Amino acid sequence: MDIKNSKAPVSTTTIDKNLVDAPTDNIYEAISIVAKRATQINSEIKKELIEKLDEFATYNDSLDEIFENKEQIEVSKFYERLPKPHSLAIEEWLEDKIYFRNTKEDQQA
Repeated sequence: MDIKNSKAPVSTTTIDKNLVDAPTDNIYEAISIVAKRATQINSEIKKELIEKLDEFATYNDSLDEIFENKEQIEVSKFYERLPKPHSLAIEEWLEDKIYFRNTKEDQQA
């Protein structure tokens, strides 16, 4: 997933409930699926951010010396401006990019 080129909104938007629950016919199930995907996206973003910040990290034994690292600040600001994970997840859901299955129906078959 390319979060940098995503069309997901950065701010809050209203989404038609019928569009959200159309694939499952159950709004609660749809929201649960989107929430799980948002958690996955958040983990991916967090891992990527930590890796990038570690590239610029300076390790000191003294707590008295704290350096302001411009690169770390720029990376952090970039990630703050990205759409939130739930916006990215709902965009994927509406574009039918999330695979899901109902395990209860699978067990009955």
